[in-house]
Amino acid sequence: MTATPRTASGLLVLAGTPIGDVADAPPRLAAELTGADVIAAEDTRRLRRLTQALGVTTKGRVVSYFEGNESARTPELVEELVNGARVLLVTDAGMPSVSDPGYRLVAAAVERDVRVTAVPGPSAVLTALALSGLPVDRFCFEGFLPRKAGERLSRLREVAQERRTLVYFEAPHRLDDTLAAMAEVFGADRRAAVCRELTKTYEEVRRGPLGELAEWAAQGVRGEITVVVTGAPERGPEELDAAELVRRVRVREEAGERRKEAIAAVAAETGLPKREVFDAVVAAKNAGEL
Repeated sequence: MTATPRTASGLLVLAGTPIGDVADAPPRLAAELTGADVIAAEDTRRLRRLTQALGVTTKGRVVSYFEGNESARTPELVEELVNGARVLLVTDAGMPSVSDPGYRLVAAAVERDVRVTAVPGPSAVLTALALSGLPVDRFCFEGFLPRKAGERLSRLREVAQERRTLVYFEAPHRLDDTLAAMAEVFGADRRAAVCRELTKTYEEVRRGPLGELAEWAAQGVRGEITVVVTGAPERGPEELDAAELVRRVRVREEAGERRKEAIAAVAAETGLPKREVFDAVVAAKNAGEL
């Protein structure tokens, strides 16, 4: 395969910013803020406060780049890059692209053969994992769950048997509903940790079973939230009779899943062959029970 020749001389820099304590800013951040031709910031006011705290003066043009204008502004920034500009992308906290604006710009820059690099910085995901006390050798990041209750439950069911540790972001006013939904789907005894206001003055890590954490959150919680949930325990096939298999399929169908998908999901969650679940459903249908 022949390498594609580079056609652009610009550089896109993704820079991590503090998730709380400004002293955590990576040393290179100040230099990038000073040297950038264009700074794309999720919130220009927060950028101004950050530069003041770091004692640096920006020389480049500052533009806003947030969820509402990300699609429209991306082509403009790519043209700046193609024409040789050094563009710095910063979000309000943590690394761009990780549940923050950035993915579209990176993808568009790569498409135009623009070089992309990063200034590694603080990450709420990794910080929460490290503090959780839960297994961290394998994990997956799920971002924010859907706001609607039904969609949230469906998303959680998709990973109910995931053995890797799960990491979520959540808004404080939805935390109690989310933890209650997790307790319903994962089980009230599943271990978890709620990490609040990481690296800030009122940092708190609350650890315990999901059921207990849901009760605690119902009293009201404030601040930036990251939730870490231990993965599903490894287990062999369950000893379930045909009636229970049919019941589980019916529950999923009532939640909106197609029968084929429901059968596959029940087989996956029980560790049983798909054919065994299918046969139980067919027998129930022939007997007029489904």
